[in-house]
Amino acid sequence: MFDELHEECGVFGAYRIENASSITYYGLHSLQHRGQEASGMAVCDGKEIHVQKGKGLTVDVFRKDKLNQLEGDLAIGHVRYSTAGGQENENIQPIVSKGHLGSLAVAHNGQIVNEKELRLELENQGAIFQGTSDSEVLLHLIQKEKGTLLEKVIKTARRLEGAFSFLVLDEDSIYAVRDRHGLRPLSYAAFKDGYVISSETCAFEVMGIYDSTDLKPGEVVEFKKGLVKKYQYTQDITHHMCAMEYIYFARPDSVVEGINVHAFRKKTGAVLAKKDVGLEADIVIGVPDSSLSAAIGYAEASGIPLETGLYKNRYVGRTFIQPTQAMRDRGVRMKLSPVTSVVKGKSVVMIDDSIVRGTTSRRIVRLLKEAGAKAVHVRIASPVITHPCFYGVDTSTKEELIGAHMNKDEIEKYIEADSLQYMEVEELKQVAKEIGLCVACFNGDYCTPLYSYQKVLEK
Repeated sequence: MFDELHEECGVFGAYRIENASSITYYGLHSLQHRGQEASGMAVCDGKEIHVQKGKGLTVDVFRKDKLNQLEGDLAIGHVRYSTAGGQENENIQPIVSKGHLGSLAVAHNGQIVNEKELRLELENQGAIFQGTSDSEVLLHLIQKEKGTLLEKVIKTARRLEGAFSFLVLDEDSIYAVRDRHGLRPLSYAAFKDGYVISSETCAFEVMGIYDSTDLKPGEVVEFKKGLVKKYQYTQDITHHMCAMEYIYFARPDSVVEGINVHAFRKKTGAVLAKKDVGLEADIVIGVPDSSLSAAIGYAEASGIPLETGLYKNRYVGRTFIQPTQAMRDRGVRMKLSPVTSVVKGKSVVMIDDSIVRGTTSRRIVRLLKEAGAKAVHVRIASPVITHPCFYGVDTSTKEELIGAHMNKDEIEKYIEADSLQYMEVEELKQVAKEIGLCVACFNGDYCTPLYSYQKVLEK
C-alpha cells in the first residue's frame, strides 16, 4: 500500500555469552526495522540446538516463557521481510537441520541470484526442501559438502552468487560469512567473555559496545573454542555496499563500512541544497523517519528553517492493507499527518529518501496542499530508481518503477509537485567517498551475473 522499499532481513549472533537468548532478543529488537514479518532464534546448550520462531515482531514472538526455554551460550537470530520465498512458516528463519552428523542452523540476510540453479541441482541429487526460501539452499549445500564445518562453509560460499551475510550455528561454534562483493553489512564485537555478531552496529550500542569489526567482502569468521579466526574464501572481491543501506535501510545510529548513516544522509541533503541555489521557500520538512537526517543537511546548507511538517503514526504497521482506493488514501492519512499550523500558507521543501512507484509521493504532496501549503518542492535524497534489485530488496520488476518509464518532468507532473530534484549517481558516489557502492537500482550496473530460471531448466 505504501510506496516503500523493504529489505529482506537482519541477523544477529551471540557466542559464548550467558543467557544468549536474552542478548539475541535485544539484538533482534534493535534490527526490527530490517524486517517485521517474522522473527526467530536458534540457541545451543552445548548438546542440542533449540529453535523458536514465528510470524510477527520480536516482542510478540518471544514472550518471557519462550525465552526461558532457550538455554545456552550460543545463539543466532533473524528478523525477516520476505523477497526470496513466500511468507510460509517453513521459510521463517533460522532454518535448522538435525542429522546423524549433528545439528546445524542458518540465518541469512540477502538474496542468492543463482538460487534456482543450485536448488535444481540439489533436488536432482535427492535433496528435499521444506520451503521456498533461498536460505534453505545454503543449509543443503553445507550438508552435502565434505570436510570440517569450516571447509563446508567455505566451499558453499564459493558457489553462491548474489548478496549475502549469513550465520551458521552448530553445537560449539558460529561461522559468519559475507559475500565477495560486500553487498550486505555484517560486523562483530567483543562482549563480556564472548562475541556478538550483527547486520548493523546499532544492535551493539544497545549493549554499550562502541567498537566493532566489519567482515571483509569474501570473508569467513570462525568463532570456536573461545577464539576468533578469519579466513578469506576468495581473492576475487569487490566493494559494492548496497547504496540503499545508507539511504534507507540502516538505522541512523549505525556505522556501515566506517561511515555513520546519519552523517551520510545529512551530506545527501546538503548536495540537494547546493543544486537549489535561488529556490525561494519558507520551510524544509522531512518525511519521517529515514529522510529526517537529509532534511537537516538540506536546511543547514540552504539556510531555510527546518520544521516538523509531517507526523508519523508508528502504530500503523507495514502490513496494513485495504482493498479500495478510498481506503488506501485513508490509510496514508492514518500513517502520515500534516502539521497544518506549520505548513499552512508556506512554500515547503519536502525531503524524501527515494522515489519508487511515485504513489506515496503524490499522496503526501496532496496532503500538504490540502493542509494549506501554497507550494511543495519535492527533493529526493538519492538518484531515481530505474532498475529492479535482485539482491534482497523488493523491487523485482521494472514495470513498477516510475523512474523506468517517466523523465523528471513527467514524474514531477505525476506526483503533483511544484518542482522536483533528485541526486545523480555520481553525486551519491562522491558522498560515499572511498566506499564502493552498488548503484544497480539507479543505473542497471549489476555487480554479479543474473540468472534466468528458464535457462536453468534448459541446461
